[in-house]
Amino acid sequence: MFGVNKITVLRLLADAGTLAAQYHDLTVCDLSTKRCQVDEIWSFCHTKNENVNPKNHGKGHGDCWTWVSIDADSKLVINWLVGGRNSVYANQFVADLADRLADRIQLTSDGWTAYQAAVAKAFGSNVDFATLVKKYGQPVDGMARYSPPEVVSVEREVKCGSPVPRHISTSYIERQNLSMRMGMRRFTRLTNGFSKRLQNHKYAVALYYFHYNFIRVHQTIKTTPAIMVGIANKTWTMLDFVKMLEREEELLGRRLSDYKPAAKRNGLGRLPTAFN
Repeated sequence: MFGVNKITVLRLLADAGTLAAQYHDLTVCDLSTKRCQVDEIWSFCHTKNENVNPKNHGKGHGDCWTWVSIDADSKLVINWLVGGRNSVYANQFVADLADRLADRIQLTSDGWTAYQAAVAKAFGSNVDFATLVKKYGQPVDGMARYSPPEVVSVEREVKCGSPVPRHISTSYIERQNLSMRMGMRRFTRLTNGFSKRLQNHKYAVALYYFHYNFIRVHQTIKTTPAIMVGIANKTWTMLDFVKMLEREEELLGRRLSDYKPAAKRNGLGRLPTAFN
């Protein structure tokens, strides 16, 4: 449509995603966060779990979860992790979160059991940790696929320390999840815009969160989260990001990533269906 080769676009995505993740790791650290909320958002790559071809197990096909933490005051996304929904990823995600914080925080998660051991391992007793579990009613006939069921009760449980009851909430992280689904085609349900390759999915998530933290002016805080917490002194633009990318690649003398497309099949120039 625009006369640009698809591989060229994907190489640019790989370079941009690499830079976005590296810049985040360098700047989003030593934070004076007071209240933090965490959650996981579901998506999939290439195929949903139940439809994955047995020969493609372990190749990044199937369900994919993005673990996310948010500063409840500044709306800064502190860290994220793309992968499975199990204790291995929970431990890695929460440990990374703890490493980015300078002070004791109040932390709220949902009732996913993996969080409890991960929080204890990463924070020890130096955290005020509580869970919030929502109980749902039965979905209305014919609407189960498209509309969430009604929340009939909410249970709050203190796991560690002394969290302030009125701040035991996952509202901000759930709103962030909605923003992500609305802002990234790869996360939009019931479409064909899902990611076909896991690594491209990770690059896109990193680029999205750079925009979310450094470029997008949030209505509630009237500025960017990065400015709100003091890790940026201006509202970035995409032009600023592109200039930084060009500058970094000029200093390196090469591209930031070593992106390689999927191999061609039988020398006929046909790309496999897993290519994105």
